[in-house]
Amino acid sequence: MFLRSNGKSRIVATRVSVVGVVSMLMTSLFLYSLSANAQDTSSVSNASVARLFASDSIMTVTIEAPLTTLMTDRPDDEYLDGLFRFAGDDGRERTVNLGVRTRGEYRRQKKHCDFAPIRLNFQTAQLEGTVLAGQDKLKVVTHCRSKRKMQYKQLLLREFLAYRILNQVTEKGFRVRLWRINYIDTEGAKPMTRLGFVIEDDDAVAERNGMFSIKTGDISSDDLDRRQQNLLHVFQYMIGNTEYSLFKAEPGDNCCHNIDLMSAKAGPPYTPIAYDFDFAGLVDAPYAEPNPRYRLQNVRQRLYKGRCKNNELLPDTLQRFIDSKAAIYSVAGELEGLSSTSRREVIRYLNSFYRQISKQKTIDRRFVRKCNKPPQSPQTR
Repeated sequence: MFLRSNGKSRIVATRVSVVGVVSMLMTSLFLYSLSANAQDTSSVSNASVARLFASDSIMTVTIEAPLTTLMTDRPDDEYLDGLFRFAGDDGRERTVNLGVRTRGEYRRQKKHCDFAPIRLNFQTAQLEGTVLAGQDKLKVVTHCRSKRKMQYKQLLLREFLAYRILNQVTEKGFRVRLWRINYIDTEGAKPMTRLGFVIEDDDAVAERNGMFSIKTGDISSDDLDRRQQNLLHVFQYMIGNTEYSLFKAEPGDNCCHNIDLMSAKAGPPYTPIAYDFDFAGLVDAPYAEPNPRYRLQNVRQRLYKGRCKNNELLPDTLQRFIDSKAAIYSVAGELEGLSSTSRREVIRYLNSFYRQISKQKTIDRRFVRKCNKPPQSPQTR
């Protein structure tokens, strides 16, 4: 019924309109005069966002599958058959076939999460004319632990918020949508309802930005678009995340660690796309520990991992975050379900970032003098 695939070996080309090509060409000529290695980091998309990700409302869905087997065996290749229910445009319940498996690395381990993240595999023909039209395989971030329900609900919402914050600064990021998921175990376990969120497919991100999704091995700093590289380092500093690499893949995986790559052509310069923020200080998950190589006391302690060669871009990069400040605080203040305590902690953490980038002395101390000078060979994180 479903293709048995880990979905790691495809490059999808996208097309833009003639007007879009002309516009992109003129922009590229201008930027080339500034940097031969820079891709456009504007917030203008070349393709519309899929219906699923065009709304900020919480969508209610039902997943009916052998969940006991799923969470016991935790398959990362083979999909288990199930059903997926959601409301159609006419308000009536729609039921479609579903394949479901677990995914991820850290949170797929039972010692960390009793309910692992999942990947859904749809039959696309069954989704035509619905809010899920055009979707194929979707990653879902789940609640992780069934006990301590309220605590892990807040952690999920705070990680969701990290994606939404990045969306305010750049279009080159994954869109996300909150789901209220009714889980029905066909093997008899008690039904439950939990929040989760679904993540836009990497090929869709590439398509709406006029690029290709790229799968490759380790790369060097010189292979990356400098402006987007710098923007992501500042964003990761903002949310207090060091659990990523823009250059090196995890063993047996594509580049890079918690980073996907896309490009306007089949090779460099690559544009990095960040994901997986549960180890960020903004989230402050109880299982999150700082990377020991950085000698940080806890995950809320920030560290800038930007490259020294990009220090000249810092003023423009920081200005992007200043210009997006109102929008960032708006999504933080309006996120449904975030408790008053979580909201207060998030705002306080954002406040500390904006205080730091408001003074040149602090910028020099926190960013300029903390930058990394990478070796010439492909980088470690």
